[in-house]
Amino acid sequence: MRPISRRPLSGSRALLRPMAAMLMVVALPALARAFEGENLLVSMPDGYKVDFQKRQGNMQITEMVPKAENVNGWTEMVTVQVFHGLKSTPEQFRDRIAALWLKSCAGAESAPIMSAVESGYPVTMWLSSCPLNTQSGKPELTFMKAIAGKDSFYVVQKAFKFAPSKEQTTIWTQYLKRVSVCDTRAPDRACPAGMK
Repeated sequence: MRPISRRPLSGSRALLRPMAAMLMVVALPALARAFEGENLLVSMPDGYKVDFQKRQGNMQITEMVPKAENVNGWTEMVTVQVFHGLKSTPEQFRDRIAALWLKSCAGAESAPIMSAVESGYPVTMWLSSCPLNTQSGKPELTFMKAIAGKDSFYVVQKAFKFAPSKEQTTIWTQYLKRVSVCDTRAPDRACPAGMK
């Protein structure tokens, strides 16, 4: 594990800083490994690498970027956050994040994509955009999915520092739709074979 740097946060991390001042390491679950209890199911995107992880207190974060990029100079990023024990609805969380974006970026907007119950868990997806992030000097557009689990609260985001194409938008919203939570203790929320 690489040491945690004290570098300044940029992009969506800076916009989320008030919510995620304490962060921690998350290991992405490999479906072949055995897990107990509640698990976030999210895959490493093709062509990506984990470039930042941190764990502290009841929060954790993992940031994945294209293999040719790093978290200090990215154009695209996938961020996975786990808030252990956080009790919030996905819509409450979305509204707090939208308020932070508006406070941090002139002209920021948020738009809901969907709210539903998936495998018994409340979820919501939305899009937040910033026409000009003052730290990067670029626009930022982030698709987010929040899942209220029984044990933890999960957020997975896909951020761009440019306007994604229609094809990119489709690919990444489908990626987020596949993100889910399972629980080895609950038959109605069963994890895939190999995780039990």
